[in-house]
Amino acid sequence: MIVIRLLSHFNSTNVFNTCALFPTRCIQISCNLFTISIVRVKSQSCDGMSQYDRCSRNSTCACFHLPGASNTGICTDRYALTCSELTPCTRPTNNCRQSDHICVHHPECLDIPVCYPVPNHNKQFCPSIAINIPFNAKWTQNGVTIAGGNGKGNATNQLKNPLSLFVDDDQTVVIADTYNHRVIQWKNGDTTNGQVVAGGKGYGKGFNQLYQPRDALIDKETNSLIICDAGNQRVLRWYRRSGATQEEILIDNISCWGLAMDEQRYIYVSDIGKLEVRRYQLGEKNGTLAAGGNGQGDGLNQLNWPTYLFVDRQHNVYVSDRDNHRLMKWNKDAKEGIVIAGGQGKGNALTQLYLPNGIFVDTLGTLYVADYGNDRLMRWTQGVNQGTIIVGGNGEGAGANQFNGPVGLSFDRHGNIFVVDYDNHRVQRFTIE
Repeated sequence: MIVIRLLSHFNSTNVFNTCALFPTRCIQISCNLFTISIVRVKSQSCDGMSQYDRCSRNSTCACFHLPGASNTGICTDRYALTCSELTPCTRPTNNCRQSDHICVHHPECLDIPVCYPVPNHNKQFCPSIAINIPFNAKWTQNGVTIAGGNGKGNATNQLKNPLSLFVDDDQTVVIADTYNHRVIQWKNGDTTNGQVVAGGKGYGKGFNQLYQPRDALIDKETNSLIICDAGNQRVLRWYRRSGATQEEILIDNISCWGLAMDEQRYIYVSDIGKLEVRRYQLGEKNGTLAAGGNGQGDGLNQLNWPTYLFVDRQHNVYVSDRDNHRLMKWNKDAKEGIVIAGGQGKGNALTQLYLPNGIFVDTLGTLYVADYGNDRLMRWTQGVNQGTIIVGGNGEGAGANQFNGPVGLSFDRHGNIFVVDYDNHRVQRFTIE
């Protein structure tokens, strides 16, 4: 027997679709006469709906207008709620008050945007949001300062030569505020003051201290930060729960710079001392070589100052090979890498990079890089031998369309760009048009 909860409080003439508990069926309900018809469809991809509709990580067994959500073909109705229990919201601002809720167009609620809970444990089905960016996307050329920008300093509205950032699903930005020896976060919409979430007790090796953290990311499974505590040559876990001040050492005696984590929660760390990248299972101390490790050089099996990392869903590792002025892709278990951008010596031509830093790869395989020495952001599509400037390239400066050493780079799920502007001591956001 099939039991369907009818939403009688909505207008009876509306029709809505949902891929519910049945992976090979799509249920169509007409509220007019409370009639039900079941129509077979090929798969749980919700044929006939928007291109953005996928079986999302929101555990409703439904197809949401949620750009980038993965179609896993797996659903659970464990957290199904009636529409009367959900709070209306506004897309794409995601103005849900609860941190574990997300604003989605819910097909069971007549496509009305509502705040729906995102249970942590359900992320095994869709562990991360893949960011789909159109190949010809453009961004506003004047950035908006969303953190810092008030001169160099250690007040909560200032940064001091930050190096990296991590953008959470709710657009909270976590920043490695390197020379303030702290990790600080800025909540979405609050550009006045940040909140210190790790360190900030002066530099040192104490259990509540950091020393020049270069990178940080969020491990959502444990609600903790993974931090490259570079000055202390260690990788730490720092819990985000209220009042937590003590860290756990995950990896010691490592000249770390960049961090990444895949959906199986393996941690990738670049080591500028050994000129390599290693992959670590949680609790593992030695790890497995993922890139480099063959001494300093520009050979395809070598690196020269590997800094920022990105790992895709196939576990391929992208490395910012800074002092070789190139970006490398190392396929999983490969013995050598592939040059995918730069590698033509340092310079400002479209075929060149100059000390590349932060990197990001979208689901199309398009590469985005913070070209530090040229004060610009570049996009390199697969198979081309030159990039295009998407933001910056207007000379060094503090203007809204300028950088003074772009380093860290990330995107939110809407495709907006976030950039750490190193010597302007700020983080800029560039909105996708």
